[in-house]
Amino acid sequence: MQFSNINGVNLHYQVIGAPEGSPLLVFSNSLGTDFRIWRDVIVRFVGECAILTYDKRGHGLSGLGTTPYTMDDHVADLEALLDHLGQKNAIIVGLSIGGLIAQGLYAKRPDLVRAMVLCDTAHKIGTDDLWNGRIDAVNAGGIESLADGIMQRWFSKEYPQNHAESYEGYRTMLCRQLDAGYTASCASIRDADFTEQCANVKVPTLCVVGDQDGATPPAVVAELAKLIPNSRFEVIKHAGHLPCIEQPEMLADMIKAFFDDAGLWPKAG
Repeated sequence: MQFSNINGVNLHYQVIGAPEGSPLLVFSNSLGTDFRIWRDVIVRFVGECAILTYDKRGHGLSGLGTTPYTMDDHVADLEALLDHLGQKNAIIVGLSIGGLIAQGLYAKRPDLVRAMVLCDTAHKIGTDDLWNGRIDAVNAGGIESLADGIMQRWFSKEYPQNHAESYEGYRTMLCRQLDAGYTASCASIRDADFTEQCANVKVPTLCVVGDQDGATPPAVVAELAKLIPNSRFEVIKHAGHLPCIEQPEMLADMIKAFFDDAGLWPKAG
């Protein structure tokens, strides 16, 4: 395991190396998860590129830090981690809040971002009432009190029936996140809005969403794609909010095809 003190928070991360000159893929997780959600996507890139995954503050094995958070805090953490590792021109794959972090990083430090894959996310996610209600509910009864509803938005209708053990495991992952880190991140999502910045994006961008996403439905992600010049929009069938879990091979193939078309990735042969 790898840890580093970043902006006063002990961040847990993992680096998987690749031959010199290979592109760097950075994976940024969704709310209430840790970087293990990317495992079945990552294995399809090992050896083709360098990989960085990390647990954002208040999640996984990373420290809590000072709450409440702003999106600037999450962005600054990824910025400082990349600087710490001496990396630039990264391809940022961000899921949900991770997609907001990716957009914020590009707006602040475009030198760090070579391309973006914005997965099941938006330029603005939800409303003040939604996030304030969720914060109040977690403060009153913990994440466990909301877990079943969250899981229904995370996964397709078929997933819990066909993968009962995995479904229960991911529910455990959610419930074991720190309540304080979860609610602080909810507040950061509530206050984040990258609508105006979308028009300024000049790097290749793929916007992708599960067809059964109950948190950021396809219409919401399609709207994000319309706001970003020359972006690409794809829908993954038989997936909810976490296609990296339900359809990792399809997501990886979409990313690779996008990189090939954008000239970011050496073509086979």
